[in-house]
Amino acid sequence: MDDMAKAVQILKDGGIVIFPTDTAFGIGCRIDDEDAVKRLFTIRKRPETQATPVLISSLHMAEEYLKPVPEDVIKKLIKPYWPGALTIILKSRTEKIPNLVRGGTDTLGIRVPDHLTTMVLIHGLGVPLLGPSANFHGEQTPYMFEDLNQELVKQVDLVVHGVCHTKKASTVVDTTQNPWKILRQGEIDIQV
Repeated sequence: MDDMAKAVQILKDGGIVIFPTDTAFGIGCRIDDEDAVKRLFTIRKRPETQATPVLISSLHMAEEYLKPVPEDVIKKLIKPYWPGALTIILKSRTEKIPNLVRGGTDTLGIRVPDHLTTMVLIHGLGVPLLGPSANFHGEQTPYMFEDLNQELVKQVDLVVHGVCHTKKASTVVDTTQNPWKILRQGEIDIQV
């Protein structure tokens, strides 16, 4: 079994994997396994009130977890910038997503990464993949394999090797507010 098949199987079984994305190294688990989500938060020492970005293969995959996506979001953000380094915060179907993933809110931050390895993992898994950066909360974001904290690496089930292309965080836009609000200006320069 190659690394990718092994990573997909570990994720399907509720494990935690570190993997490269287009922006930085991510640490993830499947969205629908509450025990895996709790373990991910514990490993990262992430505050339970801080929502986690979710990686998807397409808007179609995310629609099961979201309230209807407004047409202007599709036209102005999704079509021009996905796949890519843009995280979009949308209203979610709270009953379908563990509270921890949402940080106790009714929203979800999602993006389609522009990275073959990440897409193979998401397609193989068949459900969205949690994708915060692979670091302890508050520590430096790892953009290269060498940047990974070995203490973190010891606590996960597998590390998939690879290269991150942009080495810059994704831009985050909250579309649940009117007007939209940029929460983080990252790789993609957007004016709202």
